[in-house]
Amino acid sequence: MAFVTLDIKKLKSNFEYLNTLFLKNGIEWSVVSKVLSGNKVFLTELLKFDIQQICDSRVTNLKMVKSINPEIETIYIKPPAKRSIASIVKYADISMNTEFETIKLLSDEAKRQNKMHKIIIMIELGELREGVMGDDFMAFYERVFLLTNIQVVGIGANLTCLYGVLPNHDKLIQLSLYEQLIEAKFDRQIKYVSGGSSVTIPLIFQNLLPRGINHFRVGETLFLGTDIYNNRPFKKMNSSIFQLYSEIIELTKKPMVPDGEMGTNVEGEEFEFDPINIGETTNRAIIDIGLLDVEVNHLELVDKNIKVAGASSDMIVIDLNENKKNYKVGDLIEFKLDYMGILRIINSKYIEKKIKNGFK
Repeated sequence: MAFVTLDIKKLKSNFEYLNTLFLKNGIEWSVVSKVLSGNKVFLTELLKFDIQQICDSRVTNLKMVKSINPEIETIYIKPPAKRSIASIVKYADISMNTEFETIKLLSDEAKRQNKMHKIIIMIELGELREGVMGDDFMAFYERVFLLTNIQVVGIGANLTCLYGVLPNHDKLIQLSLYEQLIEAKFDRQIKYVSGGSSVTIPLIFQNLLPRGINHFRVGETLFLGTDIYNNRPFKKMNSSIFQLYSEIIELTKKPMVPDGEMGTNVEGEEFEFDPINIGETTNRAIIDIGLLDVEVNHLELVDKNIKVAGASSDMIVIDLNENKKNYKVGDLIEFKLDYMGILRIINSKYIEKKIKNGFK
């Protein structure tokens, strides 16, 4: 069986680096754990760190977090579905919201559960994903403040995830100004201005982060050490925390060009081959993962002398060329993964999950 490893020692190093950075700049932050897909083994190790808040977009993942550590504060980071209201109030201490009717349902449910449910209201800053439009924002807040079992603890915004709109200085100044307007008009203190995410971190180093932005939600940079703004790794962070290993289940010298009338493959793709390779052979290995587990464009082979030749639902074919490392059946092929690759792999029930360099 193929397996993925999580290197706890490297992850802890990344966590401590970010934690020091945020503390130095007076910023609170929450770990976005959705890449772990609620995996109990991985979450148990993560929650051994000095984490104050966990964010996730799946209620079942927050339920798992609470089962491991009931005291940790949890945040549900997308607008709640009406059918999930009861479980969100039960397992999320805070939720991010954009619809008044949904917030009213949260208030009613919180009253039934004898709770005060906290919310962060998201504002639209140009990414055109979730967020209340700016023209409606003040009136929206005024209505929410009248609800009995809702406590507004923040204003927030999402950028980059859908269209790639960057959270630059001007965008984040807008967010800070909205917070100031709300506090001035309604005489209410807003604890969090949640405008920070992995992509915003470089603004701290450039002294471009507005002073009012005091809350970050960070996943990708923690788990991959990625400077998303500049599309490169941070020099002082680890980028190989997750590694995927898949076993060679067949290794044979085969022609480089298929033989027969050509159609499309399982994904509807058509292929063309260089006629110069007709009659030539190469060493081809089949490994025991496929498109059901991960898309190949999210994989990076550690061995740069080999390449992915193609993939089907349950198998990936690797071109070993001259097979200089003398791979054989039963050997493991190692991959690095990008963020979306990790999300897919961790979600696959066919991939074993293992801890590397864990703490006893």
